[in-house]
Amino acid sequence: MGHRLSKIVTRTGDDGTTGLGDGTRLPKDAARVEAMGSVDELNCALGVLLCTPMPPGGAGASGCLIEIQHDLFDLGGELAVPGARAIDAARVAWLEAQIEQFNAALPSLKEFVLPGGGTAAAACHLARAIGRRAERRCWALARAEPVGSELLRYLNRLSDLLFVLSRVLARAERGSEPLWQRRRGAGPRGGSDQQRP
Repeated sequence: MGHRLSKIVTRTGDDGTTGLGDGTRLPKDAARVEAMGSVDELNCALGVLLCTPMPPGGAGASGCLIEIQHDLFDLGGELAVPGARAIDAARVAWLEAQIEQFNAALPSLKEFVLPGGGTAAAACHLARAIGRRAERRCWALARAEPVGSELLRYLNRLSDLLFVLSRVLARAERGSEPLWQRRRGAGPRGGSDQQRP
């Protein structure tokens, strides 16, 4: 394999454009570039989570998260080459199996979970929220250009998995997760997309 990055400063982006994998140049705020950037940010958030000490009982998440980081590089590559397909149904099915595996030991929820529950759980919640944004950016792109359906499904399932993992990590570190208190006094009422797109 040759050198992928032999020169870091190229100055080719000084005009406000960036290059795709097929050589096409787009404005840096184009929908495709926004989608790629959000996926990259999600991968970075997973990197931060992986650098966070995992509580006993939550260590099984690390291998899963590393595998997801590789998938997100593939997914970003798919976005970087219009028409390419790197994420397939098998990867979506793998994510769904991970959700089932990690969720099996968790009790049913009757209230929404507040982001937090320990350092690793909080980092996982942040990654989940970034994952939802990445999914929204990819759907915005899909309204204008063809985007692989499995890529969109993968991002949707990934934020579901990160929600489940945040619960696993919170319970491993503190024995439970912080729950939204429905009747805690006067104040605004809001919703959440923790478990819904």
